[in-house]
Amino acid sequence: MPKTVADVMSRDPVVVRSETPLKEAIQILAERRISGLPVVDDVGKLVGIISETDLMWQETGVTPPAYIMFLDSVIYLKNPADYERDLHKALGQTVGEVMSKNPITISPEKTLKEAAKIMHDRSVHRLPVVDSAGQVIGILTRGDIVRAMAASQD
Repeated sequence: MPKTVADVMSRDPVVVRSETPLKEAIQILAERRISGLPVVDDVGKLVGIISETDLMWQETGVTPPAYIMFLDSVIYLKNPADYERDLHKALGQTVGEVMSKNPITISPEKTLKEAAKIMHDRSVHRLPVVDSAGQVIGILTRGDIVRAMAASQD
């Protein structure tokens, strides 16, 4: 019988809330040596995810979008809304200001094969595992899948 997400996920993952100070989230990531955290609301429902990638804006800053002037008009070569979003991330002080919203999730009864396909196709490193009410009950990482593959080799 194929292994399910529930078989290998990390249960009761560390979570943060939108209002958690960014410094606190960074500390949790560093101390626990993890690369991302689910972000939940007051009732434990998933609202986002904060990852090392989201935090890179804090260090790298933001480059304004390239533009050209043509007949006294500014023509942006990239979407200026992307610049505004990136600037907000670079200046954010709370998890909610920096997190990625609408993260891709998975339910515990899905197979590892389905999870691996989602991770591969969407280029994500972790999937919050949510129950039918949207509550975070676990987290599944690429490492979890690789360890399960190694264990099945025995």
